[in-house]
Amino acid sequence: MTALSLPDARALVMAAMTACGHSAGAAETIADHLLDCELRGLSFGGLARALSIAERMRTTEAPPRPLQVVSETPVSATVDGGDQVGYLVGMHALRLAMAKARAQGVAVVGARNTWYTGMFSYYLEKAAVAGLAGMIAGSGPAVVAPHGGTEARFGTNPIAFGVPATPTPIIWDIGTSAVMYGEVRLKARLGEKLAPGQAYDATGTPTLDPAAALEGAFGVWGAHKGSGLALVVQLLGMMTGAAADPPGVSDCGFFVVLFDPGVLTDRDDYRQRVAAFAESVRATRPIEDGHAVRMPFDRSAARRNETLRRGAIDVPEAVVAALRAEAVSG
Repeated sequence: MTALSLPDARALVMAAMTACGHSAGAAETIADHLLDCELRGLSFGGLARALSIAERMRTTEAPPRPLQVVSETPVSATVDGGDQVGYLVGMHALRLAMAKARAQGVAVVGARNTWYTGMFSYYLEKAAVAGLAGMIAGSGPAVVAPHGGTEARFGTNPIAFGVPATPTPIIWDIGTSAVMYGEVRLKARLGEKLAPGQAYDATGTPTLDPAAALEGAFGVWGAHKGSGLALVVQLLGMMTGAAADPPGVSDCGFFVVLFDPGVLTDRDDYRQRVAAFAESVRATRPIEDGHAVRMPFDRSAARRNETLRRGAIDVPEAVVAALRAEAVSG
């Protein structure tokens, strides 16, 4: 592992992103998202993802197009992402949704023709800090087999919910696959194995090889219940106009619903009641020899604070070397 100071890590990502064609502003947006993942210990969505972005852009012939709002009402909008990376499209969709939710109390925004939208908790934290509650669901290329099957039909299909609270928002963010796409790509890059039961190869045989899994299918999370949730998330993503099974890494659906709790109740009182309820959950008697009960996002917030105090992150040497090569390739 290589220890990188946080400023050096940010500069490295920005250099790689500008080298592959992004403006300085776009590179900053991408770097902020990837660094937040690293701060929270989610390395599969961190600096290694910058390599996947550069590789995808290098192997795509048509250049990305400008973002375009193709339909809009006071409470809704549909965004064509122009095949730009999802970190940029997701932030554009979030800003639209936040503005509409502030003005109208509720907003539904969908985006399509994008890819790699990142951690939905990243977006929902920004909404929750602004006092808004919401949900984000996302569909993508078929890489996950439904329960009982070995052929890909779903995307990894993350879904997340966020609610404003003090001192940190309540955010529950999960993928509906047994292993996330970024984890598989990172393990393939580092020559590591998958855990048993996470994936199948192209013949439907269980595999620990991430490269074989990328040619086959990942398992679904949560057996038949997780499979049902994955199906619903796929349908929500398709509501943006995204394809059910787009080719390669493309045309992910990004479905955002935000609302102001103040349209239903006193928003300050609600925030206080949420905080009190969260404390009651944390105070639950743990199982014998177990750890204290946590609320969703507690671990992420604590890990981020710890990493910020340290001022550095540990990144695989192979990832750092590849990023430095990307940074000078432009």
